[in-house]
Amino acid sequence: MSDIVRKHTLKLLEQNTRSDLRKLDEYRTITLEYGAVGGAEGSARVKIGDTDVLAGVKFEVGKPFPDTPDQGSIMVNAELRPMSSPDFEPGPPNIKAIEMARVIDRALREGGAIDFKKLCIKEGEAMWMVIVDIYPINDAGNLFDAASLAALAAIKDAKFPKMDAQNKIDYHESTNKKIEMGTMPLSCTIYNIGGKIIVDPTSQEEELCDARITVGVLENGTMSSLQKGGEYGLTIDQVNEMVDVAIKKSKDLRKVMQK
Repeated sequence: MSDIVRKHTLKLLEQNTRSDLRKLDEYRTITLEYGAVGGAEGSARVKIGDTDVLAGVKFEVGKPFPDTPDQGSIMVNAELRPMSSPDFEPGPPNIKAIEMARVIDRALREGGAIDFKKLCIKEGEAMWMVIVDIYPINDAGNLFDAASLAALAAIKDAKFPKMDAQNKIDYHESTNKKIEMGTMPLSCTIYNIGGKIIVDPTSQEEELCDARITVGVLENGTMSSLQKGGEYGLTIDQVNEMVDVAIKKSKDLRKVMQK
């Protein structure tokens, strides 16, 4: 980013406005499409402004972990490819991809999105593994919220494939059975840029981020998870303010899920 663009962006934020004329706590237009990927058991596509993310769900049968013999499991993967941003490179997952997957995984687990006991096929022997793959198509800022919304929607959309007596999956045939979900924890990421609290930054604004927190919020407004990112620290007052904004703005995301 050039020094002129940086100064101009910060000056706008100081004036409580942005280059696209949004308020500091205003999301861009959000759209959600279920069943966006035909080959997945469940999928969703989320657009927040020009940010575009696909998420797909696949099922596998595995052996339960020794400490949870009567429960299934979930795995979240994120792949940030050059097609979505020139800042991403081919190869193994980078730090941002790993962080994104962990943040989304934590929000789903801590928020109780899935009843893992319902994923048990036979205690101690077989269970369903829910694998969530996230693929950004275009990164125009705020991938975290777009990806987390897409992941939750894909899980909501998923249907179990058919399985025979030997626990062999037929991926060509699906059932009408869906994942039993407990709650709908929605993740809202709040950014601190030059001392200003920002919702849904563009990629240009995101480059100036000092710190951010991603807050998992339940239907009743309770915080279920929190993850901090960014290079700089935050005061207790800043964290409290950012959490309050996240809880408030999560209602915007929930409206999209309920359509």
